[in-house]
Amino acid sequence: MTFVYGLAMSDIAVEVGDGFEDGVEEEPNIVRIGKKPIMNYVVACMTLLNNGVGEVMVRGRGQSITKAVETVDMLKRAFMKNIKVHSVDIGTEEIKRDDGSIASLSMIEIMLGN
Repeated sequence: MTFVYGLAMSDIAVEVGDGFEDGVEEEPNIVRIGKKPIMNYVVACMTLLNNGVGEVMVRGRGQSITKAVETVDMLKRAFMKNIKVHSVDIGTEEIKRDDGSIASLSMIEIMLGN
């Protein structure tokens, strides 16, 4: 699953890959953090918020939790100083592996808005 967000002021498109293949179609206001550089996710959040979306959820799982927090911090510190963190949810998801075993995967969801 890949989300593509177009930038308002240019013809450049930002492709945000998530590394999650769970087959569930997500809402378009979710930025799922994966293996790409942090700035890709910051630009995706800024694009959504500048295009009139009221709230954006930044979601990270496993090793991407740190990158999700850094994305929100960079967005608040350097680009959109008036952005508010509405909620932070943490939890554990059970994921079925290819071999049939069940793995627990930590996750964080950070809801941002103006």
